[in-house]
Amino acid sequence: MAAHTILFDFTLDKDKTSDEKQRLEVAKILRNELEHVFPQLELAYSMESPENGYFAVLHENKDTVITCRIFQHGLLTLNVEYFLPDGKEGISFDTKSLEKILAIKLKSIKSQKLPTLKRGDVSRYFPSSDERIIEYDIDQVVYEARSPFQKIQIMHSKTLGNMLLLDELQNIAESDLIYTETLMCRGVENYEGKEICILGGGDGALLYELLKENPKHVVMLEIDEIVMQACNKYLSVICGDVLEKRKTDQYEIIVGDCVEYLKKFIADGRKFDYVFGDLTDIPITDAPVGETWDFIRTIFEHSFKVLKPDGKYLTHGNGSTCKVQLRLFEEQLDLLRPKVKYTTTKAFVPSFMEEWLFYQVTFA
Repeated sequence: MAAHTILFDFTLDKDKTSDEKQRLEVAKILRNELEHVFPQLELAYSMESPENGYFAVLHENKDTVITCRIFQHGLLTLNVEYFLPDGKEGISFDTKSLEKILAIKLKSIKSQKLPTLKRGDVSRYFPSSDERIIEYDIDQVVYEARSPFQKIQIMHSKTLGNMLLLDELQNIAESDLIYTETLMCRGVENYEGKEICILGGGDGALLYELLKENPKHVVMLEIDEIVMQACNKYLSVICGDVLEKRKTDQYEIIVGDCVEYLKKFIADGRKFDYVFGDLTDIPITDAPVGETWDFIRTIFEHSFKVLKPDGKYLTHGNGSTCKVQLRLFEEQLDLLRPKVKYTTTKAFVPSFMEEWLFYQVTFA
């Protein structure tokens, strides 16, 4: 079941919407045309304001609700909303034809009908890194829970397979091997016989792929046990069976705050060839301030203290369109002492539906 919303936008000549009389004339034309599609259409409410233009709410049998706004600058928006129970077909009219007819009658400069939005018990819309709306072909909520740290969802996509979302943000899907391989620079880095520390990585995908490279030992620091349990059950395609156990000869998974364990490693003098930051995304802010930026700086400070002199810190950045935020992230790297240098790689990640940037950082 879902509420369906059909959105139409029309750009009119500003002269046709600049005063109240003209806007009311446009509204009259619009209603006349809508009554051909919705014969029992009734006006529930209307308002006219010199500053905000014309606004109206109409309905047919109180089932289909139509809202209309005519802005004094020439923009007309029309929203048609109705509820559709499971197994029922949508309202029977050709939306593209309606758009064309209205565009002709209103003499619009340009028009657009957006894809129908479906809102209900299955979430389908999630943001890109730069906060554009992406619609996914989600057909099932496989798992949902809330841990002490975050909201955890695993949803099934027809094209991407099962997909992990944390606090309603895409993390990884069964289709996303390219994400893990780009993060670890597979084919470029040699992990054989190396000691590795993973910060985060609760989906198990990075650990699973690293173990194929025959490292000496991997320790993974993950705070959320519930994430690991869910991924072990529903995302075994990407994590295999590595989340079945917490300790083997090859690896150890420590459930806890990675910062506290990094402090312990520093105190013990423990060093790694590679440290992976598989944690928080770079925040979408205009300045490097706030709790998340403080966390990123803390991770930097502690990670490089457990890194061998010739070691490497590998992490994901964010979508490659987030130019400002990536620059802020790089500025934080430039402030580190001892000084570091970095390279970047890119990959199009299927479940993110965009290109992401990854960082490889070493001591300068």
